[in-house]
Amino acid sequence: MRKLTAGLFIAADGVVESPEQWHFPYFDAEMGAAVGARLAEADTVLLGRATYDTFAESWPAREESGGEEGGMAKALGDARKIVVSRSELKLTWRNSEQLQGDLVEGVTALKREEGGPIGMSGSISVVRALLAAGLIDELYLLVHPIAVGRGTRLFEEGADPIRLKLLSSTAFASGVLHTVYGPADR
Repeated sequence: MRKLTAGLFIAADGVVESPEQWHFPYFDAEMGAAVGARLAEADTVLLGRATYDTFAESWPAREESGGEEGGMAKALGDARKIVVSRSELKLTWRNSEQLQGDLVEGVTALKREEGGPIGMSGSISVVRALLAAGLIDELYLLVHPIAVGRGTRLFEEGADPIRLKLLSSTAFASGVLHTVYGPADR
């Protein structure tokens, strides 16, 4: 079965919403290498619609211009991209397709297909649903030393508990903690 990994930028108070408003002062070569390594190993990328839209607006241009992010941009462009949305989508980025049917059933079938790891970046509602269904094998959290104070948190108030076990943890020079969790029952 294929491994599914999900990665999120998260504030110390659990906020995952709008990281572009608070995370860039902490982004450095260490964080770039960690994010890049995880996504580079994936041959399939699973994205929610909003994350897909953001990526599709920026990564193709980065690939075209080359430069420092050209390699990562090409890898993302070459990867199979599966977009989760209840609405019919017109997908413009190459190698993109929409997940058909139920999310849990579709991702379960995707994990059973031949291929390498499946990576996720962002896509909070999709991550929540797949964590609750026990389909995420590794959850990569880049915990930033900032309390944002407001915004969507990874775990909703009143949600059922999800038991996790710490697989690894690294402190970056920026103060960001790079933590990797897996399901506690495996």
